[in-house]
Amino acid sequence: MIHPTAIISPEAKLDPSVVVGPYVVVEGAVEIGAGTKIDSHSILKGPCRIGRDNHVFSHVIIGEIPQDLKFRGEESSVEIGDRNQIREFSTIHRGTQGGGGVTRIGSDNLVMAYAHIAHDCTLGEHVILANAASLAGHVSVGDFAILGGFAVAHQFCRIGAHAFIGGFSKLSKDVPPFVMADGARARSVGLNKEGLKRRNFSSETINLLSRAFRQLVKKQGDEKVWAEFDEAAKGDAALAQMLAFIRMSERGITR
Repeated sequence: MIHPTAIISPEAKLDPSVVVGPYVVVEGAVEIGAGTKIDSHSILKGPCRIGRDNHVFSHVIIGEIPQDLKFRGEESSVEIGDRNQIREFSTIHRGTQGGGGVTRIGSDNLVMAYAHIAHDCTLGEHVILANAASLAGHVSVGDFAILGGFAVAHQFCRIGAHAFIGGFSKLSKDVPPFVMADGARARSVGLNKEGLKRRNFSSETINLLSRAFRQLVKKQGDEKVWAEFDEAAKGDAALAQMLAFIRMSERGITR
């Protein structure tokens, strides 16, 4: 059902089951999957692809040009998966040529009111961005990560899976998977044990990750310590994930 006050581009492809509210504008090549609902006054600009069973609440803007002075009008896009909730006044900007051209959001995420996802960002699945959390360009966020209200991430930061970022935190370095970070100049403050317990991680894995946090994240362990954890990681996928993330960091990790 499309409200008669909505403006829909002839280039747009909407599944017949899509619900479009009053005064919505769908501009350009926007593709929207079955069961998705777009509430009043939202603006969607193509190229943009939105999957199934999403709910875009009122006054959301998706697919606007990036806030990047290097942008010269090159074709770029936004891709959004399934079953996401994108709350009021959130903004999601499309990618740039220098960042791969796509801002990509997975499935089952909650983007709360006034959050901002800049150009070339990547969100995994089951991510929560609380109210007014903001991601600068090229930020990646792993599955099940949570950013508290008004938390901000610098360009090119990576936030690992199951990480927890406290409200009003400022991230300038990578946050490893399973780690909690907090503060105006964010520091790692512990392992996200409660989150891991809720997601049924074993006590053995949590203990391993806790030791790795103390020895590698906080103390920058030596070669002997790394060798010990490399051996342990052969039997634990979560620990292997943490070690690989730390080794791949270009910005350095939040300690």
